[in-house]
Amino acid sequence: MHIDLVPVWTLILGFGVFMYVLLDGFDLGVGILFPAMRSEDERTLAMNSVAPVWDGNETWLVLGGVGLLAVFPLAFAIIIPAVYFPILLMLLGLIFRGVAFEFRLKSTRSQHWWNRSFFVGSLVATYFQGVVLGAFVEGFDVSGRNFAGTSFDWLRPFPLLTGAGLVFGYTLLGASWLVMKTEGDLQQWARRGAERALFGVLAFIAMVSIWTPLANHGIAARWFSWPNMAFFAPVPVVTALIAWMTWRALRRGHESLPFVGAMAPIRNEANPSPESSVFGLTYVALVGLASNPKPGLLNTIPCGD
Repeated sequence: MHIDLVPVWTLILGFGVFMYVLLDGFDLGVGILFPAMRSEDERTLAMNSVAPVWDGNETWLVLGGVGLLAVFPLAFAIIIPAVYFPILLMLLGLIFRGVAFEFRLKSTRSQHWWNRSFFVGSLVATYFQGVVLGAFVEGFDVSGRNFAGTSFDWLRPFPLLTGAGLVFGYTLLGASWLVMKTEGDLQQWARRGAERALFGVLAFIAMVSIWTPLANHGIAARWFSWPNMAFFAPVPVVTALIAWMTWRALRRGHESLPFVGAMAPIRNEANPSPESSVFGLTYVALVGLASNPKPGLLNTIPCGD
């Protein structure tokens, strides 16, 4: 019996990317929030909250990159030249952040420099991850089996907008993480920050959702034709519902459910979880982006080709 491995490996790679966004997103978000924190004690507490897990979360990024190279080498050869500089800057940001993380915990007089480095590394890595995502969603110029564009094709409005949107998304994840992991003044500060970031995320989701079908008639035809409309119509409704649940949970002062169980829009009446709603919001946003048919790259390239 013949088994088509393309959808299987597409799901595996998609799962790896999804897990990376969820698990590395919150500690990058903590780094983005770093300069806005009010004291060194708060910064130390926030950094300690991610210290046990921050480096392990990036394993999912390695899975996505190595899996793409091993299973879809032709797709890898097309994608990497197209987003070479955003990936390079993203990796430099991750390295810079890692160095700053280790040195800040050991430094005294130069601690303020490492604070800024941790923020800059987190911001750069997050922004260019969003640029890569936006460039992939928008698609690449391909001639035959070769990339036909330039290494600067990512310098277009849509990828740059997606990068800014991901900054707000990771800020929301980081703030909700601090709500779950801290208490007292820092928790209340993070709660207010999560509320502000939530509105920023919703604004970018709305802009991308409007921009995408207007810019690409193929996407518009797919979204608004029957029966596809029946499948896509619930996405904005579910997004609005999860956003409302997140805002209400934050306003009512609730903390998170256990982090491991917060990977879907779970609702617990005894303890509504802003973190679980945020993950649900991240999930439906990624589902909306995944509905873009333009890349189509993996669907046209056999495994191992």
